[in-house]
Amino acid sequence: MASRNNVTDRRSFLKAAGGAAAAASLAGCLGGDEGDGDGNGDGNGGGLLSYARGSDSSSLDPQATTSGEDAKVMNQIFDRLIHFKPGETALTKGLATEFNLDGQTATLQLREDAKFHNGEDFTADDFLATYDRFLNEDSEHYIDNHYDGKGNASIYGNYLLGKVNNVSADGDYTLKFELGERYAPFLANLAVFALAVLSKKQIQESGGQIAQQPVGTGPFELDNWNTNQGRIRLAANGDYWGDAPNVDEVVFEGVQDNGTRAQRLLSGESHIVDGLGAQQAKQIEGGDGVTLERTEGLNVGYMAFNMSRVEAFRDKNVRQAISHAINTKAIVDNIYEGLAVQASQPIPPGVMGYNEQLDPYPYNPEKAKELLNQTDYADGFSFELATMNNPRPYFPSPVQTADTVRSNLNEIGINVTVNEQVWDPYLTYTSEGKHDACFLGWMTDNGDPDNFYYALLHPQPKEGVEASEDQDWMAWEDMNNTSNNAAWANNEFMSLIEEGQKKYGDSEREQLYKKAGKIAHDEAPWVYVTHTEELRGISSDVSNFTLAPISGPYLNLVEL
Repeated sequence: MASRNNVTDRRSFLKAAGGAAAAASLAGCLGGDEGDGDGNGDGNGGGLLSYARGSDSSSLDPQATTSGEDAKVMNQIFDRLIHFKPGETALTKGLATEFNLDGQTATLQLREDAKFHNGEDFTADDFLATYDRFLNEDSEHYIDNHYDGKGNASIYGNYLLGKVNNVSADGDYTLKFELGERYAPFLANLAVFALAVLSKKQIQESGGQIAQQPVGTGPFELDNWNTNQGRIRLAANGDYWGDAPNVDEVVFEGVQDNGTRAQRLLSGESHIVDGLGAQQAKQIEGGDGVTLERTEGLNVGYMAFNMSRVEAFRDKNVRQAISHAINTKAIVDNIYEGLAVQASQPIPPGVMGYNEQLDPYPYNPEKAKELLNQTDYADGFSFELATMNNPRPYFPSPVQTADTVRSNLNEIGINVTVNEQVWDPYLTYTSEGKHDACFLGWMTDNGDPDNFYYALLHPQPKEGVEASEDQDWMAWEDMNNTSNNAAWANNEFMSLIEEGQKKYGDSEREQLYKKAGKIAHDEAPWVYVTHTEELRGISSDVSNFTLAPISGPYLNLVEL
């Protein structure tokens, strides 16, 4: 694997679906109403589009990352079998033109007009090779965890495809999936960035190089990656099967400071910027030649209690005490200034199963002290709070938020040490369970409640391991799901989530998730902090930009 300190020339990594969209799309035969996808897009190739974000990518291998920053770039390079309509949670055709889920069988008809950037025709064999690399530990091309060589490099493989018993091809352009049980989110799972279809030829010839030399069927291809400067340059794919790009090139630039990114937009150096805090949003709203695009975000920002590591966190009264001691209303009002709402549960209001009866934990230091007095920690204790130092959509100002948490908890005798880290090593640190508590968040992959509850709070025990009836946490090494940063293992909660996966009716699923939300609220494995709006600063030179809370950005549609 090439060093990330080098420049990579052209071609040279959540285990574990909007709810109504998933259920409504259990059967779908899609026409040509969304840019048609017939290879006749009117891409004209005009200019260079500059996109500034909070950090550089860590990998461009869809099977080796969980990072949203990586997904922004990979969504330009790769296609999935199924796509989301831009700005929506509804499913639409991707590399599959027809799809159907009937009981435990999904059948997909594939398009015959897609080519990889290396000139190879896309066929069903490419997906079979992609699947094999992601899930078959006996495959010579399996992408394993490079930290210890055990298991997959991403949580997504087993989470998205773990219900599949068998996948087979009928000729070059039909795929059939046999599921081990009914699984409502399956089709929406196929639209998640991690299930980008890779080139069989590249897998066989240089599978380990995909992280730096990705070859997809998408609207753009990698031109070069200057990791010293945090800059990725993409070139338009004039042979794209769908809506061909309207710009010649896209440059993604990693700019850590929020204010600097805003200034780049205002000065005309960047066309699109994200990761904006409240002050930058005000600057852009008052700026000339720029606009602030905003929409409700399907996300959650939280502080997870690592129960596998910190004994105090295994006491529900301690977790509830801390939840009362942290002034999430002040964080929302003073730090995010109207660009976020307080969270009360793991899923945001726009997702099916959101429980309107649940209120955020009110800021009440006296109640917090009362709860601590019922534990072995009445005199307080200490822990480390790990946080990323770069902005994320769910925590645009993470360090300032961490400082507020530290100050709040000091008032009830809990000493907090803040451990700031840059994004890539931070993801490694938390995925290995080294944190006491940590700030993290989730932007839904597919709009389904399962994508929050199962992906983030179900431990997905390893083979031969069962959750204990006597405790509500699990040892880190016993979990497959390293995105369960709380190591929470509540049996009643897990049963509800597993039942919700098997129901194909929205009304039944909705009630199950409302019950699950109540348990998660009361048991408090997280401090529920924010649901933030999605914000983008856009130059007036840009047209046809769609602000999408799922997937995207859809830069092939943008014109300058």
